[in-house]
Amino acid sequence: MVTATNGFSTQNLLGEGGFGCVYKGCLPDRREVAVKQLNIRGSQGEREFKAEVDIISRVHHRHLVSLVGYCISDSQRLLVYEYVPNNTLDFHLHGKKYREGIPVLDWSHRIKIAAGAARGLAYLHQDCHPRIIHRDIKSSNILLDNNFEARVSDFGLAKLNPDANTHLTTRVMGTYGYVAPEYATSGKLTEKSDVYSFGVVLLELITGQKPLDPSQSPGKESLVERARPFMSHALVSGELGGLIDPRLDKNYVEEEMFRMIEAAAACVRHSASKRPRMEQIVRALGDIAAGDLTNGMKIGESEVIRTPEESEQFRLMQRMAFGSQDFSSGFFSHSSMNSRNDSLV
Repeated sequence: MVTATNGFSTQNLLGEGGFGCVYKGCLPDRREVAVKQLNIRGSQGEREFKAEVDIISRVHHRHLVSLVGYCISDSQRLLVYEYVPNNTLDFHLHGKKYREGIPVLDWSHRIKIAAGAARGLAYLHQDCHPRIIHRDIKSSNILLDNNFEARVSDFGLAKLNPDANTHLTTRVMGTYGYVAPEYATSGKLTEKSDVYSFGVVLLELITGQKPLDPSQSPGKESLVERARPFMSHALVSGELGGLIDPRLDKNYVEEEMFRMIEAAAACVRHSASKRPRMEQIVRALGDIAAGDLTNGMKIGESEVIRTPEESEQFRLMQRMAFGSQDFSSGFFSHSSMNSRNDSLV
């Protein structure tokens, strides 16, 4: 691995965060790889390393990053993945390149990326045995190849779910702006937590905005909450303009945009039980029989908090995400909070 990465040279550095660093490497057979050098912090770090190897070894899908191998040497723990050359969705939507005059990510690529990532996530939820909850779906964990095919990556927080009909109770981990409210407040994890996070990614694709914007007025920092009334209006009236990334300059397919808004609205419902399954989202984005996403809800109900429990969940999420002294950032993963892609500023 030292040879493959040119001595873990800074010139080969692809990214870094609380988990460690990722380097580009080249194996003797000339395969390009991404080498993740993990910061192992005691027995917990060792367990996370073993869990990631165990989980990612189970997955084989064109829209999921594949594990090539791993390396254990003294205190060193390395994960070796296939190299995906075209950076992340976060980079293409929010990166500095737009200040350098590079064209905006166009609509055909956005819909392709959404559909591909949805297929990868549906595979984890439906076709793996036991099923897998990713737990950290976000735009910086969606890698892109040169054809803008999506690859869902980073299974360091993933959990196996032997029984899809029950929840897992676990320490809350994830990234601000993407974590489902019921998971943040109770630690009760289901596949619908991933669905919520994917809905946030869809809103990023639609609006071009980041999940959190601390420059907004209090209560409006969350992209999800800002977008709810616009989504409801769009689904009732068919008028889409208030939501859409102005950089697209109206260059999109209206029917496809409507379907993506509908899918996003369904994914970020306050009630986890009313969110669709990922296979329903795959059908909706591919317009294959345009699967029903209502799950018994009327248009507009997704922005209504109907129970005291839901109201408390929403207030807690607001306080946790935007700086209340009542809550510790220990609720969220150290790696997520230190990743340069996850900064609130």
